[in-house]
Amino acid sequence: MLPGTPPAQAAIEIARKLQQAGFEALLAGGCVRDLLLGREPKDYDVATSAHPAQVMDIFPRSFGVGAHFGVVLVETEQDDERVVTEIATFRSDDSYSDGRRPDAVHYTQSAEEDARRRDFTINGLFLDVERAAQNLRDAVLDFVDGLADLDTRVVRAIGAAEQRFTEDHLRLLRGVRFAARLGFGIEDHTQTVMRSMAPSLSRVSRERVRDELTGMLTDGAARRAFELLAETGMLAIVLPEAERMRGVEQPVEFHPEGDVWEHTLRLLDQLEQGCNATLAWGALLHDVGKPATFRCAPDRIRFDGHVEVGVRIAEEIAQRLRFSNNDTALIAALVANHMRFSDVMRMKDSTLMRFFRLERFAEHLALHRMDCLASHGKLNNWEYAKQRWEQLPEAAIRPARLVTGRDFIAAGFAPGPLFSAVLQTVEDAQLEGVVTTREAALELALNCLRAGELHG
Repeated sequence: MLPGTPPAQAAIEIARKLQQAGFEALLAGGCVRDLLLGREPKDYDVATSAHPAQVMDIFPRSFGVGAHFGVVLVETEQDDERVVTEIATFRSDDSYSDGRRPDAVHYTQSAEEDARRRDFTINGLFLDVERAAQNLRDAVLDFVDGLADLDTRVVRAIGAAEQRFTEDHLRLLRGVRFAARLGFGIEDHTQTVMRSMAPSLSRVSRERVRDELTGMLTDGAARRAFELLAETGMLAIVLPEAERMRGVEQPVEFHPEGDVWEHTLRLLDQLEQGCNATLAWGALLHDVGKPATFRCAPDRIRFDGHVEVGVRIAEEIAQRLRFSNNDTALIAALVANHMRFSDVMRMKDSTLMRFFRLERFAEHLALHRMDCLASHGKLNNWEYAKQRWEQLPEAAIRPARLVTGRDFIAAGFAPGPLFSAVLQTVEDAQLEGVVTTREAALELALNCLRAGELHG
């Protein structure tokens, strides 16, 4: 039986309408795979023998988004919900001169021909919606032995692996992502080809690499994904900075779990499915500065300045992968502040309040907790910071200013660099509870301005 969700019902309705018009129409690709695995598909795609123009004639609320590739989106209403379903015409592909898209496509009436141009066998399955009402597996059309690979839980390229990965180099990363997310292995020959063709990833657009890596980090199986990236040699191509973490020793008294890479993998293992991408990247890159700062001191292994170096490297990675400025800043902030929790119980209230003001402070808390659990396991600082942060009202963390620069000008002082420093001194006193009224704040500020220096 097929699910009764709006996306499933929309796809079934579309397939039936195409069949009634005399065309073959089947559920295709990832939704078939997920249904057979007992997973709820994220979306449902339909493959058909109808050409795009014929699809649009049948469905007035439709529009072509990939006319060159035979793709049409059809909009339907299901239980008062707007659902958009992708309809693709059966096709075969010409050569891929750019390593991403076919130079031309040829429409076909053959579902088998369409299956053989797809990426992996588990994604090359079709499903007859009418027969599925009786028995799901019996309704599958399998031209590429995808059912056998689902049973043995393996990711295998369709046909010649070299050809599949030459057609679209990103399939190398997608194979890793599928294997990790589904908990599958990668078929031996497919993995051998992946390893040999890993350098071709340098020709994939940085945005596509970023999106695929982000998917790996947020699918709920980040550790396995990055283990596979390392095993296939892809990590050295797409994230050489992370590759350098492998084998970098750490002091056992602080990191009994092992080297920097093992520690990082243990953080990735804690990332939940659907977590924020910035947190996931912060977890991956929080110690990225350690390889460059490693040294064996007389007392122990040290990584002096690894935070500052790590921030610079994280910013370079984020910029290279075309992250937005805001996401770049958030990732860099996670790297920059991850060591500050060691001082949290000794911070003055003013310092602590400013720490809590960090954008998305919840992500900083989450990263610190993962960091601790991936090493010594002590959560004292995390528990203290979490309790203080949750108990304090927003007004205590960001109190309204008691004085402004206009007050200084009104008192006869000329604007200058000292103004901002004095304002911070007053705010620190306010956060510490030393001053609580406008009068006391103004008195402190004017004394600082008259002295020309700050008094904490």
